[in-house]
Amino acid sequence: MSILVCGSLAFDTIMTFEGRFAEQILPSQLHILNVSFLVPALRREFGGCAGNIAYGLRQLGDDVVPLAAVGPDGQDYVERMKNLGVDTAHLQTVKDSYTAQAMIMTDRDNNQITAFHPGAMSMAHENPGPARDDIRLAIISPDGRDAMLQHAEQLSKAGIPFMFDPGQGLPMFNGDELKHFIELATWVSVNDYEGQMLCERTGLTIEAIAQKVKGVVVTLAEHGCDVWEEGKKTTVPGVKAAEVLDPTGCGDAFRAALLHGLAQGWTLAKCAELGNRIGATKIASRGGQNYRFTA
Repeated sequence: MSILVCGSLAFDTIMTFEGRFAEQILPSQLHILNVSFLVPALRREFGGCAGNIAYGLRQLGDDVVPLAAVGPDGQDYVERMKNLGVDTAHLQTVKDSYTAQAMIMTDRDNNQITAFHPGAMSMAHENPGPARDDIRLAIISPDGRDAMLQHAEQLSKAGIPFMFDPGQGLPMFNGDELKHFIELATWVSVNDYEGQMLCERTGLTIEAIAQKVKGVVVTLAEHGCDVWEEGKKTTVPGVKAAEVLDPTGCGDAFRAALLHGLAQGWTLAKCAELGNRIGATKIASRGGQNYRFTA
């Protein structure tokens, strides 16, 4: 069985600010915001939700098919995916466009400020979901707006169960569109901030959303996550990390674990337990695709 991962492949430029954003941004001056952060450490990593999730799934031994778009500058990324054993048949190259780029700045409290250039990702809707018998499970992760809408429809029509994980893409959709995603999806996964936004935009509580799908996961950073399944809420405690170096890609590593467990037929709570373990492993390494974890 292969797992389809719809989302972005991106290059992450990761910068470290040694102070605290809260000490540099004055609430009373937000209307004339003009700040500069000195970032002594800077590095470039492979990233993007689809790439990070695919990496995590390969760490766990799963067959994975990312559905994404890159620019001509993304061929090294495609080769990297191939070398990891990822099926790259559905990675589309968009001419005259850069591969998506994320500029991520992290402060000493692991708060992050991100600037994102979508580039080729904006054309991901031109890359339709593949008609393949081996794909039995999928995820809709942050991608181009039209791509997320179309791929959800395609998966639903094909009868392929999928997880809706809107992530940073959630603000692109209004309440009715988000309700439609929930109607099509089999599971929903958000962090606590995204969960509040999802509830505000749809007018639904998390409990109400959970009644419309097989399960809902709300991650709570180091505190673990809340899981709704079969009408019951379970709090799955977090796993203490050996070291906290970089939160970039932790959510994607967690999603990879959810998909791995669902492919095995596990309960959502058991999937989340593995997700917390992998998240703790990931945060102890820099970048979204440099940690090691074996099944």
